Amino acid sequence: MFSLEGQDSEVAYVVKLNPCRNFESLKGMTGMLFEKEVNFYLSLLPHLNAALTTAGQEPLRVPRCFYGSLERGKEFIFLEDLRPRGFKMFDRRKGLDVAHTSLVVKELARFHASSVLLEATTPDEDLVVQHDFLIRDWTDFDVISTMFDSYLKNAIDMLGKVGGYERSISWVESLRLNIREIILEQLERNGKYSVVCHGDCWNNNVLFRYDEDGTPIEVMLLDLQVVRKCSPTTDLNYLLFTSLTGEVRKPNLDTFLDTYYSSFLSVMESADMDMPFTDTFIKQEFQRKNVFGALFAMMLVPIVLFEPEDVPDFSSGTDENIDEFMNNFRTKGLEMLDTNPHFKSRYLSIFDELMELGLIP
Repeated sequence: MFSLEGQDSEVAYVVKLNPCRNFESLKGMTGMLFEKEVNFYLSLLPHLNAALTTAGQEPLRVPRCFYGSLERGKEFIFLEDLRPRGFKMFDRRKGLDVAHTSLVVKELARFHASSVLLEATTPDEDLVVQHDFLIRDWTDFDVISTMFDSYLKNAIDMLGKVGGYERSISWVESLRLNIREIILEQLERNGKYSVVCHGDCWNNNVLFRYDEDGTPIEVMLLDLQVVRKCSPTTDLNYLLFTSLTGEVRKPNLDTFLDTYYSSFLSVMESADMDMPFTDTFIKQEFQRKNVFGALFAMMLVPIVLFEPEDVPDFSSGTDENIDEFMNNFRTKGLEMLDTNPHFKSRYLSIFDELMELGLIP
């Protein structure tokens, strides 16, 4: 609450803090992720938005940032509270429909294209040289291999309980053999085909605004703590495999990719620049990054469909009981196969599609 020129008013902010996990093995990573988000808002976003507005485009649809601090042990960031403007979260337990997904892929395209515009202003210098926080990533930490291995074992247990998915089980087992190398290969930068990516774009990290009829008309992207420079289709795979049901994703996949390409193209045309890739490349590259989408779907789909009270709370954990947390996660996932009517079809659709595509041999 405040008073200005005799008028009483109020303003609300969202304040994010470094979570400072009790897990010693995760503290370095969570601190690094928080630092990435602060640096994105304070040092990179203004340049991305300047490149867009110079081309006659609107700024990126992310919350405004008012202040951020990286003082050790006192890290925080002040962001715009989007609720007064009517933005709200879509029910995470429902898969995004075509209308919601189309808004997200359009904005992802603008997000990606803004980095192409910005990099064109310094063609002899990669953005990661100017903004080295884009290089630092959660893949730098050994604990990630251990955690992903647990999620893959969960997938094997769930597929085994369902039965009839022996091919998928063998494929997931093969991923366990060199999971770190697979993730690094999927995230490898590839020259002109690399863009600044959101890195964590799923239905928990987007908010929507609706018209009077309940139709989604605008989206906001949140949680920019995993931004990196890599293939744009890593973001697309992440979104489409974690946040959609198979019934929406499979028949509309080409439409979503075409929508993405058209939105990217409109940004490039407004700047009188050539596209860095073709629509055919995007569709082929999307398939090449399907493993990335599948890995995060195996991790996040159970979390998406958990009841709120069943979502594992890592905030109170320690390195000594991390196995207990992962075992609880596995137990809850196995229980959902019997208790949640939506979980089995949504989870199995991932493997059905990958087998149909030939990714699972």
